[in-house]
Amino acid sequence: MLWLWATLIAAAAQTVRNMTQASLTTRLGTIGATQVRFLFGLPFAVGFLALAVWITGEAVPPLTPRAVGFVAVGAVAQIAATALMLRLMATQSFAVTTAWIKTEPVLVALFAAAVLGDPLTLPVLGSIGLATLGVLVMTLRPGVAGQMRRQGGPAAMGLLAGALFGAAAIGFRGGILALPEGGFLIRASTALVVGLALQSLILLVWMALFDRAAIGACLAVWRASLGAGFLGALASQFWFIGFSLTSAANVRTVALIEVVFAQGLARVWLRQRVTGRQLAGMALLLTGVALLLRVQTG
Repeated sequence: MLWLWATLIAAAAQTVRNMTQASLTTRLGTIGATQVRFLFGLPFAVGFLALAVWITGEAVPPLTPRAVGFVAVGAVAQIAATALMLRLMATQSFAVTTAWIKTEPVLVALFAAAVLGDPLTLPVLGSIGLATLGVLVMTLRPGVAGQMRRQGGPAAMGLLAGALFGAAAIGFRGGILALPEGGFLIRASTALVVGLALQSLILLVWMALFDRAAIGACLAVWRASLGAGFLGALASQFWFIGFSLTSAANVRTVALIEVVFAQGLARVWLRQRVTGRQLAGMALLLTGVALLLRVQTG
């Protein structure tokens, strides 16, 4: 069950990272804030890989075309999904954005079964659906539900972001599995470095062609960018460890606990009260996760 602990750590780090990165969007724009996650996270990912080599005594596995291809698909999908998410956060509420994007686990389960051959049974799919329903109950209060029905464009953008996050998870897991040798830690760390390097390069080329001012803006706020980069690399390191140990659907379903973490931060830091509807949603989410873990360990 090491994958479970890795996923919980990743979700906690990502919750804090999202808060940091969202605040940078107003200063850097969507592309600039997206680049911060990758460019400033890359040095930390390289450090994690060096640490993995030292801990395990294993060499970095050779990169095969199949492994690089899978990681590249994941890298591009994650860039697009992150940009869409930040764009939504700039115009929509957190609840609306979350409700659209967190349809991801169901899509991941279906994609993974089709592309990677990950097992998909009715109990697993039911557990994923229950956990996803919990997120929707937490976020879809009456006003939000009406807002979502009236906004076809943002809804399509949110669902597309969820699908792209799902495609990214499939690509990264496929890349890790395609590496020809090494234990789970060294393969996860290698795939992470390759992914962040590709993402940083792609966005640097894009910014050089279309938004050169954003490059200087990212460097100007390097202190905040380093913090977001570290948290992003830390979260990704543990996501990749999870992907190396179990199916992407399992990881992304347990990752829904991130919504509970976000509610907890809002309660402690912002003094926002937790409603009965939110508690009911959390109960459904945690029940779905518990059922999934029971199925996996049963």
